[in-house]
Amino acid sequence: MLNLILVLLAIWLVLSVIGLVVKGLFWLFVIGVVLFLATAAWGWFQRASR
Repeated sequence: MLNLILVLLAIWLVLSVIGLVVKGLFWLFVIGVVLFLATAAWGWFQRASR
């Protein structure tokens, strides 16, 4: 499960960087950041509940 969370975090981070680099894709940056934070919070809660 931890591997899945780390892979998702990496994907959201890459999408965020692409959204910042490519002009006109600021929405991709916003979605990437939101998904990164949601995945990080979900992973943190999963580990805290054990």
